[in-house]
Amino acid sequence: MRDYVTILRMPGALAFCSAGLLARFGGSMVGLATVLMAARLYGSYGVAGALSAANAVAWAIGTAFLAHLVDRHGQRRIMLPTAMLSAASLAGMLVLALVHAPLATLFACTIVSGFTSGSPGAMVRARWNSILPSSSKLHTAYALESTLDEVCFVVGPVLATWLATSVHPVAGLVGPIVFGAGGAMIFYSLRATEPPVIHREVTRREHNRFLLLYPGLATVVGVGMLTGCLFGSIDIATVAATTAWDLVSTAGLILAAMSLGSGIGGLLYGSRGWTSPLWKRFILGVCLLGVLVCSLFLATGALILGICGFVAGFFVAPTFINANALISHLVPQDRLTEGLAWLGTSIGIGVSIGATVSGHIIDLVSYHGGFAFTAGCGLLAAVLALGSWGMLKRITSATTDSSAAPASMPPSA
Repeated sequence: MRDYVTILRMPGALAFCSAGLLARFGGSMVGLATVLMAARLYGSYGVAGALSAANAVAWAIGTAFLAHLVDRHGQRRIMLPTAMLSAASLAGMLVLALVHAPLATLFACTIVSGFTSGSPGAMVRARWNSILPSSSKLHTAYALESTLDEVCFVVGPVLATWLATSVHPVAGLVGPIVFGAGGAMIFYSLRATEPPVIHREVTRREHNRFLLLYPGLATVVGVGMLTGCLFGSIDIATVAATTAWDLVSTAGLILAAMSLGSGIGGLLYGSRGWTSPLWKRFILGVCLLGVLVCSLFLATGALILGICGFVAGFFVAPTFINANALISHLVPQDRLTEGLAWLGTSIGIGVSIGATVSGHIIDLVSYHGGFAFTAGCGLLAAVLALGSWGMLKRITSATTDSSAAPASMPPSA
């Protein structure tokens, strides 16, 4: 743990790390809060999943677009006004839901909010990349961020569930509004650690090159999308299962258990150096995650479901630490924020697909169908990772350090 203390003593590090945690905390609440609100007020898991999916798709598209602008113009100039707009749009959805407005108006608000929210986690990681001098310290810093992401997803779903079930169905959205706006104001006011805009001499063709055309990036992004499908379906299926068991108030605790497992796994993973090849660690993590999420389908009660989620969660953060490690090797440094954001984009698209598909499956069948879809997504991600081992091995063998890398957030950061 000494390494974590060392990096937090860097000038400005503790301030932007703490503010970044606050800025992205609300992201862990949006999906579940939207599902609980729509399911209670509009009476359909299909509608709930569609609203959550619309937000996730908009976030995914907007994140890549905004990250590209950030790399060209800086964090504060782009992200502070858009974060305020995101919070205002989410507040608009809350008010419209209170008066049971037409669904079209809710969709409009959630899409605007998602598109403009951006990825505070990517902004934090870009700051670490700017201030830390060595790859070993970067590995520790990004593992710390991955763990803090999971802290958000331990506390956030529990808070969202309590607010939505004990206060009012729309109350779960208050957290994302407050944390999103307040956290952004604090974080983007810290100018001393904001990464400088890098101007690199490139040809017009290279400047306009679509980032996913860089070798290997599409594979990592594809794994991210399938894993996002897994995350999106777990949210919906967990709410449906606990509702069927008459234990809906435990939904947040169950989702928090998976995030807790991920946080512990990420903290332990980042506390030591690794000599094994990066590509092996990435593929192994994806495969273990894919196999272990199959156990969710077998759960017959809230306690067993929570335990299964906790065990599977151990491999979430390490897997995305490795995924972002690969991305840091694949893209130019002056497009690093955009590269990191693309993984988040893929996860967001996956979450939207997973939430929508599993929501309709649950409406037609039961929560068992939702968990079956979850298992299928995990296994497909494992197959894709295994199928790309040769290419990933060639890419990482051309680098000098397989451990220097940014760690990723869970979808909705």
